[in-house]
This record gives sequence, structure tokens and C-alpha cells, in this order.
Amino acid sequence: MKAVVTGATRGIGRATAFKLLENGFEVFGFYEKSEYEARELENAGVKMIRCDISDAEAVKRAATLTGDADVLVNNAGVSLKALFQDVTPEEERRLYGVNLFGALNCTRAYLPAMINNKYGVVINVSSVFGVNGGSAESDYSASKAALIGLTKALAKELGPSGVRVNCVAPGIIDTDMNAALSVEDVRELVECIPLESLGKPEQVAETVAFLASERADYITGAVISVDGGWQG
Repeated sequence: MKAVVTGATRGIGRATAFKLLENGFEVFGFYEKSEYEARELENAGVKMIRCDISDAEAVKRAATLTGDADVLVNNAGVSLKALFQDVTPEEERRLYGVNLFGALNCTRAYLPAMINNKYGVVINVSSVFGVNGGSAESDYSASKAALIGLTKALAKELGPSGVRVNCVAPGIIDTDMNAALSVEDVRELVECIPLESLGKPEQVAETVAFLASERADYITGAVISVDGGWQG
């Protein structure tokens, strides 16, 4: 079994790549800039490919290197915290280019073979903000909400072809994306989380690995929150 994980060098993507490798998958990881981290993953057995997923042609080229995939994890994402009216066109293009169009590009690249093989799993990594929205993160929330809509629509479209499509919506996870949070920010957040802690990338990776497995063979169109009970 072969899996492709985008944004594989850090955080949730890195934990997911390692978990799928542990579960016996041949794992390919897409990355754009993190060369040192990519080498670490290579040394551990993950086959790394540099690819800007916002570029559809680059994704097509990368897909020829991996060949068909049984599982695609659309994990790559960028954050943007700013008042809606202050977001620049450049920031907007980058955000949607990676978070939404990156997932569209990758899914379109791997779907034909999945449909032909009558088997495949697509897992989109959204966010608690994609479910509930986040103040000063309107564009980020919109890009992640779009992944939820994509998941639900594609699950209906692809079910007859034997392809499952699901979504994971993490809460506040202890990753580089949230490294800028101050100690006080973290304290206040933890007070609002019923399970009283930030999430770990490995906890999200466990959920992704479950959805990628035969244990989830009757689950499609689902949005699974991994957020400690926090609603944003």
C-alpha cells in the first residue's frame, strides 16, 4: 500500500508520515522548503519530493514520480492571522493556493487511478476554524471550511467508485504553526479546552491512520474533530 502526505516535514504531516510508515505503508512526502527536515524523513524511510502543491503542473510531475497512490493525505497548509480587511492580495493567493487549491491539485492528480482501481482513500486535514470560524482568521477559516465541503461532496461522488473521502479537523495542536503563542495565550487556551491540554501531532496522526485503514472501510464523508472538546 502506498500513501502520499503533503506538508510532510513538520507537525501533523510529519507525525502522519511516520505513523503510516509504521503501519506498513510505502510513504511519499511532499514538501516545499524544509530541506533539513526532509532529509531526516528520508533517512527514516519516507521518500521525499519537493513540490509546490499550489502549482498544478508541479503536482502532476510529482505524481509521475510516486506512481498511483492508495491513500492521499491533503495536510499541507499555511496560516494567516489578520483582520479580514487587512489581508493583501499576495497573502490571499498564497493562503488559498496552498490550503485549498493545493488539495484540489493533488486530489485531481491521484483520483483517476483510484477510480480505475476501484479503491482509494482521500483524507483532508481541515481545522476547528473550518468548522466554527476563527476571529481574525477569516480567510484561513474559509479555506479550511472549503475542505469540509469538498470532503462531503466528493464522498458522494466517489462512493460508487470505491473511493472514501474523509476529513480531520484538529483543534489547537502543539506545532510550529502555533509556536508564536505566548505562555499566557497557551494558558488561556488550555482553560477553555475541556481536556485541559493542547493537542499533539501524533494524536491527529492516529486519527488519520485509522481513516486510512481497513478498519474505517464503512466511513466516508465524515468530519472528525480532534480538538479536546474545544469549539474555538
